[in-house]
Amino acid sequence: MPCRPRIAGSRRPARPESAPSPERQERAPADPELIVVGRVGRPQGIKGEVTIEVRTDDPDQRFAAGAVLRTEPAERGPLTVEGARQQGRYLIVSFTGVLDRNSAELLRDSLLLVAVADLPPLADEDEYYDSQLLGLRADLDGGAELGAVTDVLHLPGGDVLVVRRPHGAEALIPFVKAIVPTVDLVLGRVLIAPPPGLLELSDVPDREPAGNEPTADDGSPDA
Repeated sequence: MPCRPRIAGSRRPARPESAPSPERQERAPADPELIVVGRVGRPQGIKGEVTIEVRTDDPDQRFAAGAVLRTEPAERGPLTVEGARQQGRYLIVSFTGVLDRNSAELLRDSLLLVAVADLPPLADEDEYYDSQLLGLRADLDGGAELGAVTDVLHLPGGDVLVVRRPHGAEALIPFVKAIVPTVDLVLGRVLIAPPPGLLELSDVPDREPAGNEPTADDGSPDA
């Protein structure tokens, strides 16, 4: 469901169709007008069923019998849901025409998508679905490239963009309009206007922990 801004002018992404699971960061859809609602996992059994990592707050509707889902890669779809049932943390789904384990295996790691136009309208122009933000280029307001958005954190104090910088460190950017004045889905970028000190912790590349540096000869035999 969408989240409303806490204060006037703030940016807060809708909790959608939605945030990636902690163990896997997925790419954003190539088409910004499409939203990720799930990712196909491993086959379940021998009759063509697959596990789904759900990326939506409304799986009953998105995976209802008869629902048609686009895919990425596009050539694997569209897929029509034949049935769905919950099993632990995963949804088990069968698709029309996917009748055996081999066919199900061909769908593994496919993203399942719906059009933004098919979702409930967002209440505010400064609301976004998480998967619309993932993968956007992050530029400083002076024009320099900062990195790319790899995650959206929904924290008690507000929403935060995780930006992976070119040297590998991560910058945590509060998703408020004063700091993220521009979100351009057409150009695929956000502009960042960081206050003093915000980027200091991510200015230095990640380093190996002390004591782990390789030595010229550690006495171990050659492989």
